[in-house]
Amino acid sequence: MRTVHVDTGAPYDIFIERGLIPRCGELIRPLTSAQKAVIITDTNVAPHYQWSVHNSLAAHGFNVKTHIFKAGEESKHLGTIAEIYKTLADFRVTRRDIIVALGGGVCGDMAGFAAATYLRGISFVQIPTSLLAQVDSSVGGKTGVDLPQGKNLVGAFHQPAAVLIDPDALATLPDRFIADGMGEVIKYGCIKDAAFFEQLESRDAMENIEDVIETCVSIKRDVVSRDEKESGERMLLNFGHTLGHAIEKLNGFSGMTHGMAVAAGMVMIARAGEKNELTEPGTADRIAALCKKYDLPASDSHGFDELAEAAAGDKKTAGDGINLVLLRKIGDSFTLFMPLAELEEYIATDTRPDEETENTEHTENTGNTDEQSDI
Repeated sequence: MRTVHVDTGAPYDIFIERGLIPRCGELIRPLTSAQKAVIITDTNVAPHYQWSVHNSLAAHGFNVKTHIFKAGEESKHLGTIAEIYKTLADFRVTRRDIIVALGGGVCGDMAGFAAATYLRGISFVQIPTSLLAQVDSSVGGKTGVDLPQGKNLVGAFHQPAAVLIDPDALATLPDRFIADGMGEVIKYGCIKDAAFFEQLESRDAMENIEDVIETCVSIKRDVVSRDEKESGERMLLNFGHTLGHAIEKLNGFSGMTHGMAVAAGMVMIARAGEKNELTEPGTADRIAALCKKYDLPASDSHGFDELAEAAAGDKKTAGDGINLVLLRKIGDSFTLFMPLAELEEYIATDTRPDEETENTEHTENTGNTDEQSDI
């Protein structure tokens, strides 16, 4: 079993191994004296894994309850959290009990937020079942929900007691959501690891997926351990997200998945960096080519004025400006404070790739996944 230790204010381990889901109870039991465990999952994931997790927890002495919500980013709001609170209260969950987040990024964000706020904080464990959640959103302790005005505007930092990653869960993902996760995988190469980026260019990531997952969570572990509450270096994990979140918002949080939006956002902000002579020429083309390799879009059809206006509501704004994450070159990232009044001019470029509208059509959300959240 691969183990990655995260040294935050509340340290925990990330376990990576095929076949972990049916064995989750034996890994969770040593972490807690809880009598009750509440599985929080969605309508896509529950048919695949609900009873496997339930039976493993029950076999290790937990009294188990399951709460299932409707899959999709559209469910990521305070109304769904209120329904989760009701389940916790009706089951008489105490501060010593535990929540198990079983699903993708939306599930992990909401279950974590419920754990952070119910009874002012109880323990939770992440069992991510989507690629995006396995490589990114399950690690680092960010939890939250969306508001109509923007993504993840309500939330809390609340570290899990453990993260259990079973790569076998990816077998039930539709191809579209493997691509979704690859948006975040590519991000890690862009911001921190040029050699990893080159490996993604030369090899198929799915052929060595355990190595890919371990590399991504190790990079995030290092960053989060140094900057748990996003006061400095952790901002770099938002590369592509300022425009990505704007794209998601303009698409009504449907049709364009999080990973797809981030992919387009990475290419667009790299092109802007090149135009403004801050990013090495050719960087955006390399990112665009890698996105295309993994069936991700490299741009968006909305106007730069629309993107700038939507980005102004992002949670990374500070006063009358926003912290943009830029690249000097692949593997070398930095932040730049940008006045909101100058954002449209900064991101506007003369050219966009031919695949501008590729992969942006609405696709029915089926299988083991949800519309994903950010980090």
